[in-house]
Amino acid sequence: MSMRLDRLLSELGAASRSELRQIIRRGRVSVDGAVVTEPERRVDPEGSEIRLDGELLTYRRFRYFMMDKPAGVLSVTEDRKQKTVLDLLPPELKRLGLFPVGRLDKDTSGLLILTNDGDFAHRVISPKSGVEKRYQAEVEGVPDEADVKAFAEGLTLGDGTKCLPARLEITGTNICYVTVMEGKYHQVKRMLASRGKPVVSLRRLSVGALELGEALGPGGFRELEKNDLCKVLRDFTIGK
Repeated sequence: MSMRLDRLLSELGAASRSELRQIIRRGRVSVDGAVVTEPERRVDPEGSEIRLDGELLTYRRFRYFMMDKPAGVLSVTEDRKQKTVLDLLPPELKRLGLFPVGRLDKDTSGLLILTNDGDFAHRVISPKSGVEKRYQAEVEGVPDEADVKAFAEGLTLGDGTKCLPARLEITGTNICYVTVMEGKYHQVKRMLASRGKPVVSLRRLSVGALELGEALGPGGFRELEKNDLCKVLRDFTIGK
């Protein structure tokens, strides 16, 4: 599969298409060791050695990032009035067509994966994949063993929504940990509220075996490598 050189560089996040046309015409891009000045030149994105100002660029059709989503930010690609997770990214990454894998409520913080790989996103979200999502919740009241049992048996919410069995870890305080394999609307909050333990704050700590940790900080992000993605989906294969 060949691509226009300016389109390829745009997908790599180098600059906008209009900016790249000027960059290419100025002789700043080389393909397989030869300077190319035609933006429309077709190249093999995976078989060609492409450099911008001497720096080697590696083409990856699909990209994956993890973010420590702050509270108060929407897990959507765009909103006219409120800040979204994509607004926290630099311009070169906004051009990649990234979207959130599932959603975290506006007031929920923690691990959020961003990608442009729809198949990967679908598999992570689908309960059939068995990908666990673990949350730390601060609640009103103190969860007890009766709550643990109710979660393990699978809760039925007030509107009739049936939840798959989930794991509730109690600490003897108003802090608890919830692990689910699905992502129904406000699910964790609704599950805890159904047990008389309304959520005060909620933070996602992990997706599969991929843990957030504390290194990124609110709004921070980093690109995920294959070993990271295999922690989410053990049989992960790019584009499959």
